[in-house]
Amino acid sequence: MRFFIELSYNGKYFYGWQVQKKVNTIEGNLEYCLSKLLKKSINVIGAGRTDKGVHAKQMFAHFDYKEKLSNNLIERLNIFLPKSINILNIFPVKKNIHARFNAIKRTYKYYLIRKKNPFYQDFSWYYFYPLNIQKMNFASKKLIEYQDFSSFCKKNTSIKGNNICNINYVSWLEKNDILCFTIEANRFLRSMVRSIIGTLINVGRNKISVKEFVKIIESKNSNYCKQIVPACGLFLTKIIYPEDIFL
Repeated sequence: MRFFIELSYNGKYFYGWQVQKKVNTIEGNLEYCLSKLLKKSINVIGAGRTDKGVHAKQMFAHFDYKEKLSNNLIERLNIFLPKSINILNIFPVKKNIHARFNAIKRTYKYYLIRKKNPFYQDFSWYYFYPLNIQKMNFASKKLIEYQDFSSFCKKNTSIKGNNICNINYVSWLEKNDILCFTIEANRFLRSMVRSIIGTLINVGRNKISVKEFVKIIESKNSNYCKQIVPACGLFLTKIIYPEDIFL
């Protein structure tokens, strides 16, 4: 039987989602704890692969298990897992439903603080330069007009011809000296969100014009993927699936 896990995590303490040798990852912790508690080797597949230091308010993953799960599995997992990982829910789904490939929409948010605050430093980026938010918002809307985001994808990290993403919402909002960038799409490329934000900040600082920002998109050149903002401010906040996947 296939089960979905809904979880959240503080990415500061991990080298990203995906299992890697000799480093601490979210997937690695989850597989280890599930395997111990279920007394069987468990392979976990995530809805995405967040980078080192990136957080998630909502992440999904799936695993297969033949027997019935105990009612207190979530509680036991949360005791066993590091404090920086929280299991929110575990539930069955239909056969062959895939946490990554069946997701239809993902939302990321990025937080910048305009005034230094030591209590926000792990979950936002302190950025003291003046920014033209109106200009950044205008440039952001241009993203919706395009589908190929090769310019915002690290070299050799995506299969050729598979840099197509459908962005349906993007916005900058500022409140109480906190600047929040929201972007929603069916999928994202590696480092795509942080690269877009870094380039938009150059627009906001008048280092490049909106017209130049559009040229960067249209160039489909991964050499532009250099303006990557720090991971600490980035959150995966929502993943949506079709309703018919659930039992």
